[in-house]
Order: sequence, then structure tokens, then C-alpha cells
Amino acid sequence: MPIAKSRGANLYYETAGSGPPVLLISGQGMTLAAWWRTVGELSRSFRVLSFDNRDIGRSSRTAWPYVVAQMADDALAVLDAAGVERAHVYGMSLGGMVAQELAIRHPDRVSALVLGSTTAGGPEAIVDPQPLTFFVRVGAMASEEAEWAAVPYNYSLRTRREHGDRIAEDIARRIEHQTDTLAYLHQVAAAATHNAVGRLGSIKAPTLVVCGEEDIVMPPLNGRLLAQGVPGAQLKTWPDAGHLYTTDEPEADRHIRRFLIGQALGATDLRAA
Repeated sequence: MPIAKSRGANLYYETAGSGPPVLLISGQGMTLAAWWRTVGELSRSFRVLSFDNRDIGRSSRTAWPYVVAQMADDALAVLDAAGVERAHVYGMSLGGMVAQELAIRHPDRVSALVLGSTTAGGPEAIVDPQPLTFFVRVGAMASEEAEWAAVPYNYSLRTRREHGDRIAEDIARRIEHQTDTLAYLHQVAAAATHNAVGRLGSIKAPTLVVCGEEDIVMPPLNGRLLAQGVPGAQLKTWPDAGHLYTTDEPEADRHIRRFLIGQALGATDLRAA
């Protein structure tokens, strides 16, 4: 079982595919299994690394709170353990915050950056109190109950009406490894204290910011503000998509794969990639 070690934490990771490396960083309370659709798409062209954040899945538990910067050190430890000097980095939600921190603190290790359903934090961050209250409480629920209760927050209206099978497939994978209440609260606190607003200008990696127009967990204005703060960043907003846009809109991961290929090839039109 591949393990990376980072400041007392053992981090479980997996590798799929071959080619230039891409590191995937999961969102709050999510194991690497949440990336199952993305791994299938990106591994067509890349060596894809995914891992369980500390406190989550098959990684070790932590008794004390931590911050996003420590989670970025964990991500770096995964790259080191996998023998990767430089990688594309793709993070969603809390994972997108970690990806920002990694790109700011270690610009030499990040080739390109994809920031999905996330925020730079700080006083200008747009937060809807209802989803925030729900996700503070959800850590106390049983795993499967929590997943189904979160469906209206995670998925678009179209997906909930027409593609319940996609939601069921996601949940079946996510409940294989439960997240305990303390771990969930640790990650809520880490996300709540994230603030990269004054440092976004130091990000050198080509950056794509992705969000769903129906995202009520991380309203899309956060993505627009993030894209404005990162020099040269591209913004892609998907209609009929919510927080977990990779399920709502299958084209999203194909678009991201083309973006990452483009960073390697310098191409401007990658529709056939």
C-alpha cells in the first residue's frame, strides 16, 4: 500500500495512467474515491496521483486541528513519495484551497493549476449560511445518511431530476470509508480560516478556475473573484452544474484534460484531444 509520510501523518495514495503527472487534491470529508470519474478521464493522457487527506479514508487520523498550509505540505509529501518533481495540480473545494497554497508556497513544483468549486477565502468570500450550517452538522450523521442529505447541496437540479443513477454511483464509492466527526470538524475549520487573497498574484502556474453556475456551497462569484486575482487565469463556468460539477457535467473533466494537454503542447485549439 503506497504511503507518503508528512509530519507524523501517513497519507495513502494511488496512481493511475502514464504521462505527465497530475496531482488531485480532494475536498472536505472526501476520500480519493470521489475522483473516480476524473481519474478515468485524465489517466487517458496523464499519470494521475490521488490521495486521502490526513484524517480521511486510509490516511492516519490527527488529534489536533490543522490549517490549509499543513495540508499543502501533505500534498507535497505525496509528490515526493511518488518521485515527482513537478506536476499539474487539480483541487476541488477544500482541495482547491490546498492547491492554491501549494502553488503559492512551492511554485517550482506546480506546472499548471486547476481550481474547482473553491474560493480564495478572506473577507470578500461569498458564503451562503444555510449550506455552511448544514456541513457543520453533517459530520455527526451516519455516513450514508450524510451523503444523501447533502445531495441538494452538491448536485444541480437537472442531475437530481434526470440522473439519479450518477448520484447513486458517487455515493456508493464515497461511503466505503467513513469520515468521523472530529476529522470533519478539523476540515471545516481549515477551510474557514483559509485566506490567500493577498497572495494570489504570486501564482505563476497557468491556471484554470472551474465552477458550476448552480453551486450553492461555493457560489460561482467566488470563482470569478479567484480568477481575477490569479494572473492570466482562465474561468470556465458550467450551466446546470452545482458543487460537484464533474458529475453534473461530464464534459467538465474532458475540458480540463484538454487544458492540461495544452499546457504541455502550447496548443490553442484542443477540441480533438
